[in-house]
Amino acid sequence: MVVGTGIIKFRLFGVNSLKAKRKIIKSIIGKIGNKFNISIGETDLNDSHDWAVIGFAIVGNEAGFINSKMDKVFNFADEMGLAMIADTHMEIIHL
Repeated sequence: MVVGTGIIKFRLFGVNSLKAKRKIIKSIIGKIGNKFNISIGETDLNDSHDWAVIGFAIVGNEAGFINSKMDKVFNFADEMGLAMIADTHMEIIHL
């Protein structure tokens, strides 16, 4: 079994309330989760207006497939244009 974990740190501009931030992040999480059928959620910086961190996990049986799908998630998040990606991190674990 192979598990891939990813973290995306977003920089949000022009957000003046947590409600506005949550709307953007909920949209990002929903679109990515629906398109790729992965586990995803906001994981850090919950009280910041300007920053957001989401984490996701993918499980499979081939590292190449997991790596490819994770790259597609990162690219899709960037192409949505809802927030600027400041940093990404991924890890692939063989169990």
